Amino acid sequence: MGGRNTSYLLVGLVVLFHTWKVWAYMQVNTKDRVEVLRDTVALISCMFASDKGTDGLEIKWFFVQRSNEVLEIYHQNATTKEVKQNTQFSDRITFKDLGVNEGIVLIIDKVKLEDQVEFICVVKGLTAGSGEGRTKLKVFETPDAPTIEGVDSGFLPSEDSPSKIGVCEVKNGFPKPNITWYKNHVPLQAAQDGVEISPSSTVESSGLFSVKSELRMKVMKEDNNALFYCEVNFFVPWGTRMTETKRINITVLYPTTAVNMWVESPKGIIKEGDTIELRCQGNGNKPSVLTISHKNQSVDGDGTSVMVLNNVTRLSSGEYNCTSWDLENYDEIFVNTKVFVNYLDPAVILPKDPIVVDLGKVLKATCNALSSLNTSTTWFKDQDTVFSYGHTLMVEEASFDTAGTYTCVVTVPEMEKMETSGTLHVSVRGAPEILREYSSVNQSFEESDELTCFVRGFPAPSITWTTSDGKVFKTASQTETDKGIRSIVNIKATSDSTVFCNASNEHGTVSMAFNVKAKSSGVVIAIIIICILLLAILGSVLYFLYKTGKICGRSGKQDLTKEKSSKDNIVVEMKSDNTEEAILLGVNGEKQLSSDQGGEYMDVQN
Repeated sequence: MGGRNTSYLLVGLVVLFHTWKVWAYMQVNTKDRVEVLRDTVALISCMFASDKGTDGLEIKWFFVQRSNEVLEIYHQNATTKEVKQNTQFSDRITFKDLGVNEGIVLIIDKVKLEDQVEFICVVKGLTAGSGEGRTKLKVFETPDAPTIEGVDSGFLPSEDSPSKIGVCEVKNGFPKPNITWYKNHVPLQAAQDGVEISPSSTVESSGLFSVKSELRMKVMKEDNNALFYCEVNFFVPWGTRMTETKRINITVLYPTTAVNMWVESPKGIIKEGDTIELRCQGNGNKPSVLTISHKNQSVDGDGTSVMVLNNVTRLSSGEYNCTSWDLENYDEIFVNTKVFVNYLDPAVILPKDPIVVDLGKVLKATCNALSSLNTSTTWFKDQDTVFSYGHTLMVEEASFDTAGTYTCVVTVPEMEKMETSGTLHVSVRGAPEILREYSSVNQSFEESDELTCFVRGFPAPSITWTTSDGKVFKTASQTETDKGIRSIVNIKATSDSTVFCNASNEHGTVSMAFNVKAKSSGVVIAIIIICILLLAILGSVLYFLYKTGKICGRSGKQDLTKEKSSKDNIVVEMKSDNTEEAILLGVNGEKQLSSDQGGEYMDVQN
């Protein structure tokens, strides 16, 4: 309250110069009113010009009672300042001297409704005569938030007497607030045909006004769900304000005169497996029963009826009926709608799976699916490769490449995800065929080579591996694939040779030759060289011991320049498939040529 009083004090000080003035030397000019809210501070100024301020002046304040009796509330002269007692203002008024040529201000605290009276300021000078000014104090109170209460029950259309729509009320305002009714944002007037507005007001013990307004009107079918609300206008200092109630709507009960029935979902084409939701609704809102029926199924609803059909089939197609029953008049309204469930049967492939085609002959197959809609067929080979379009699969001259798995996919272009498919396994009958591009010799530095032979044919051929001299390999491994049979054999070649892959079935035989080259073993050669070096070292050690007399009872140093005996030499002969040269190594590491003398040697062949 202190902040509010301060605000009004500041406003009052500004108004001091404009409210009304009393001049000691000229005619009085006044503002006739001051407006404040109840329980705030009122500032009423009395303006006059005096070189000495209020000194030497006599100032009196009066107010006019409602009985027109004038009562003095304040008196001031050169020696006395007195607030008169026993008035309604005695304990709530103070005065402020504004100084030279300014005037004086009457300050009223906690303004009440009964303070709304006229105040008189009288100023007398010793030599300049007197003057007075008058101001009416206007007091306002902002009302509580307005309320609206509607009629809960429904309305029947009536062209005779108006029906009560609701009551609006606003409490504790001053001066009396005004209430205006609105329907769908359009103001209603009591002068309108079929509209009755009955206002009433009450003065509370506080002196504030409470106002009510009742609306009655002739209700028509078109008023169903119409929005009604009240606008309240009330006065505030130096203006007006407006507030509104919440909105209420009314329900007009009228009988059904027409019924509508439709498929709520799915929208568009219906197919087998869908869930169908059927709805039936009348154009009235008076209590009635709606029944949806189809063959032996029926669903009842109040105002709106819903039938849900799960996982429908073509047998769900047909006519669905909706009947509306008026519970009061027993009137019956009937409507129906047709539902068609589209279908796509499983794909049928002819001839039936699987089939065998002779090599070089014609492959022909058809794929069809019975459907209520137009279809499109695509043939795929080995699942992901498009082979052809159309219901017929045709290959003029079948080859082994023709063999495989074919899938026909039948779709409905105008209906997404509506499709079916079938599979056909095709075998091509004929003599075996060896595919050179998939056959190979995997050479390595190990002791054996891996030979691969890829054969196709139908019936599945038997595969054998043989050499040019008639030897048969029995350790071959075989793996069947979609393309044919893969046979693998490991061969340890000690010499150049030819190996044959032989494939045969009841329709013929085919062979393929593999030329295998023998190769040396690097590990064996390395071992032989190490052995020779070890023998050379051992011979050198023995020779040294012999010369020094450590063995055979001999002692002393021997002349290393003595003639060498052929029996003291150790010779190793190394032979290779690639050279005729033989190298003789002595124990002293000297290179010697081969001779007819019979030395000891190791024959190592690659």
